[in-house]
Amino acid sequence: MAGQIDTSAGPRQAVAVAEGLDTPWAFDFLPDGTVLITLRDGALLAVRDGQRWQVDNAPKVVADGQGGLLDILVPSDFAETRQVFFTYAKKQFLRGSGTAVYRARLSDDGTSLEDGKTIFEIARGSGGGFHFGSRLVEAQDGTLFVTIGDRGDGDQAQNLMMHNGSVLRIDRDGNAPADNPLVGQSDALPEIYSYGHRNPQGAALDSAGQLWVAEHGAQGGDEVNRVTAGANFGWPVISYGVNYDGSKIGEGTAKDGMAQPEMYWDPSIAPSGMAFFTGGDWDGDAFVGSLKFDYIARLSGDPLREVEQISGPETERVRDVAQGPDGALWFLSVGNGALYRLE
Repeated sequence: MAGQIDTSAGPRQAVAVAEGLDTPWAFDFLPDGTVLITLRDGALLAVRDGQRWQVDNAPKVVADGQGGLLDILVPSDFAETRQVFFTYAKKQFLRGSGTAVYRARLSDDGTSLEDGKTIFEIARGSGGGFHFGSRLVEAQDGTLFVTIGDRGDGDQAQNLMMHNGSVLRIDRDGNAPADNPLVGQSDALPEIYSYGHRNPQGAALDSAGQLWVAEHGAQGGDEVNRVTAGANFGWPVISYGVNYDGSKIGEGTAKDGMAQPEMYWDPSIAPSGMAFFTGGDWDGDAFVGSLKFDYIARLSGDPLREVEQISGPETERVRDVAQGPDGALWFLSVGNGALYRLE
């Protein structure tokens, strides 16, 4: 099925590539055109040429609240290694679950994961099924950026001895690279690349290799941040939002030593998924899904701002967005339980 969506680049057909998906979270592409899709309950699906099958031996997840099987990354050297990376909610001793990174080899026939291993998990100490963050991005040097939410405990986003509320940078074995900004500090975990985040559920590199994240604020104050090594983005000391009871958060909207967002939304759109587009009318623009208002935001300009809302019946609760190898914009709708391609 396909429905027409009007965009600034002309009308596009939203073609359903996969339907009947139960709470999908993320997708990525294999070199042969297969699309891998994660479902929050722990299933991993593969779709190609109208066929769909389940990939066996996905990591065992804690499907609790916002937790489960979350992001997926097919790295640039997949053709040589057949490695795939995932984030998921992993059971942790006594205190619920935490965000973890899993590495596995996709079998030659594409039906199962082999040699699976959890290469990293956040420091223990967080309970509850909230704010896992969980986006995975491959940096230009092959290391991995991992976004971690504050796990519903905002103060920990300023605690450098916890991974909560941070962007991490790890190598393909889960270790902290020697040039991470906090390596060698006795009062900081070496994997932390930036901190003071609330719940980053969108992350992407621009054409220059710069990492950006889109993250949930509280009531108002969803942010898009340009991530730099060692930066403190302020949560919960500064914020452009307020608590859900209307009370003030922290000390205001700015403080010395804390980075400002490139842009923020008020009211909140509940951003999830992020991609930078190359080619055509949208070259260099960023796209971010909205879980709350059922559209895809196009961001452009300097200063960065939302310049377009791409919406239709197909964009209900957009969880993930990406530019496909075919050059089209693809997106995952939780509300419709479907993966779409705009063509």
